[in-house]
Amino acid sequence: MPEKSELRKIYLEKRKSLAPKERTRLSRRIADRFFQKFDLSAVGFLHCFLPIERFGEIDTRLVFERLWREFPRLETLVPRVDYASGEIENLRFTKETVLTQSRWQIHEPAHDETIETARIDLILVPLLCFDRRGFRVGYGKGFYDRLLKKCRADCPKIGLSFFPPIAEIEDTHQADVRLDFCVTPEEVFETRNAEC
Repeated sequence: MPEKSELRKIYLEKRKSLAPKERTRLSRRIADRFFQKFDLSAVGFLHCFLPIERFGEIDTRLVFERLWREFPRLETLVPRVDYASGEIENLRFTKETVLTQSRWQIHEPAHDETIETARIDLILVPLLCFDRRGFRVGYGKGFYDRLLKKCRADCPKIGLSFFPPIAEIEDTHQADVRLDFCVTPEEVFETRNAEC
């Protein structure tokens, strides 16, 4: 199996090769599967990434719009990286939130209203690819692994992926945090009980 650095290149290319219409169609299927599978009635705070357009990420705006419409009491949070500390902050995100673009061309709320990671009840995680054990390949900076380590044990960690799992990511290490589930356009994979 290729190592993470190689998988990163392969899956970035695969994702960029998706036509915009196809990306939207697959993003909608992922959102539909997420809402079919997970009971959000007891979720107070849900953290989800905003799509980075230039990387061809899953359009999570479809998830946010449905959350705001169907679960008005649920609070939504989005990430902002504090590059000085290397940590992700959780910022409140509503329909009215004004977004700015960071120097990395990532959309982030213009305000500074943060919520402690311990209060997150469910987190949706970006990735390039994942394996059946719940290990993921991201962009290689470790921001999300550090955030996931601080999440409560009962907070489901759910990856979103355009592509099905690969057999195994071989070069995992102690800092890697496993996902509990991963949602693809075709199915939801439960990875938390998979053998390591």
